[in-house]
Amino acid sequence: MPALADSGAEAKLVRCGAQSCLQVTGHRDDASAPVRINGHLVAVQGQRNWRANLSVGTIKEWSAPFDRHIVVTSYDAAAQRDTDDKVRLPIGLLGHVPDLASLIITLH
Repeated sequence: MPALADSGAEAKLVRCGAQSCLQVTGHRDDASAPVRINGHLVAVQGQRNWRANLSVGTIKEWSAPFDRHIVVTSYDAAAQRDTDDKVRLPIGLLGHVPDLASLIITLH
């Protein structure tokens, strides 16, 4: 079973042309170590400090509805095993957001 680690991985929404993407960044000790997100091998930019941009649609396909985290997996050469890092998703990314007919804000 992979160990839980803290690779400093983070996720945020960014613009990718006309659509929104989830940009995932992190650190790995070995620049050639593969990176997987929710079990899927991803292409990354960078060496030890890396980043990957994935469409929101891809993240939705790879995640369960209402998930609040993704799992970033990389190989830890020192431990000689894969390590998993649970990364928090932006609030509401995979949740259900109802359409609002109107929003009333009152200032006191």
